[in-house]
Amino acid sequence: MALLSLPTLRDWGLTFLDLVFPEPPFEGKIPDPIEAPFCEQCGQPFQGEITTTFSCTNCADRTWHFQSARAYYPFKGGVREAILGFKYHEQFYQRKHLVRWLIAGYDRRYAEGEIQWDGLVPVPLHRLRRRERGFNQALELANGLSRQRHIPVTDCLMRTRETGKQTQLNRAERWRNLRNAFDLRSGFDVKGRNLLVIDDVFTTGATGEGCAQVLQKAGAGAVGVLTVARG
Repeated sequence: MALLSLPTLRDWGLTFLDLVFPEPPFEGKIPDPIEAPFCEQCGQPFQGEITTTFSCTNCADRTWHFQSARAYYPFKGGVREAILGFKYHEQFYQRKHLVRWLIAGYDRRYAEGEIQWDGLVPVPLHRLRRRERGFNQALELANGLSRQRHIPVTDCLMRTRETGKQTQLNRAERWRNLRNAFDLRSGFDVKGRNLLVIDDVFTTGATGEGCAQVLQKAGAGAVGVLTVARG
């Protein structure tokens, strides 16, 4: 008797979880999707009459290792509630909403671009945090996008130390906290590959930059960042 593959077992597991945790009606207020004008580099929305591409003040004096960062929604209202519920309050059914919004962001900002993406790289959790939470939300999102858009998940990064929750830190503290916090896992070769880093929220960019820096150092081609929401 042939053994079932890991992807097949995983799909069955997700189907079981969907049955155990059926999707209730979504009651949160969904904000409008992010539209132009926004920063060409980090995707920060801007209120104003700008018809040309521009960089925000956060990017003006900073050299990023990713080409662009994009999100579908701002981190507020029902989107914020869904993300926090999924990560911290065992609302696993929110995964469906988050994956759907991530796919919408991919289709809107990356699908028709010039770059052919070779892999989706989920932002890693430290093993202690993953054990505590039971799952990595970025990996769940990457797997959902992968199944729908047929881009392989490249789970090639690891978090080398426990960095704690970023939510309680200001911008400068977030950057210091994540300095040298990521590394490439052994056995992965990303040379020349165009990779899209996947996470739930982009806030200061410290996490996406930390991941992109490791990938670029390892010889990756283009690196982009895609999240559900922009903080």
